[in-house]
Amino acid sequence: MESLPLDGKGKRAETILLAEDDASARGLTRTVLEEAGYKVIEAVDGEDAVIKFSSNKGNIEMLVLDVIMPKMNGKEVYDAINAIQPGIKTLFMSGYTGSIIYRRDVHEEGLNFIPKPVSPRVVLQRIREILDS
Repeated sequence: MESLPLDGKGKRAETILLAEDDASARGLTRTVLEEAGYKVIEAVDGEDAVIKFSSNKGNIEMLVLDVIMPKMNGKEVYDAINAIQPGIKTLFMSGYTGSIIYRRDVHEEGLNFIPKPVSPRVVLQRIREILDS
């Protein structure tokens, strides 16, 4: 993989593709991630996420996906991107109840999920764990 830019602390500035259809939630999550030193590419829905991933292929280390989004849900986005880059690290987030999440196949083995609302500390901790795994 090509060398990535460093953050102010001498660590790689990892890039995260954030797909969230709620503008305020997307903005808050982007701010939390950027303040922690991550580079963020935003997508407004599932289809936009796949397009943005395709045009930034090779530069994105992780996906943070809302489960329920217009055009393509988070699992559909993951499946499309995983076909392009198998094993892409991903964190799913949702404020919907567990039964909807189970129906969307997000709880299949190996997929990371946290429910919303969630504290910035927990989001950053899970992202770091996933990136380091």
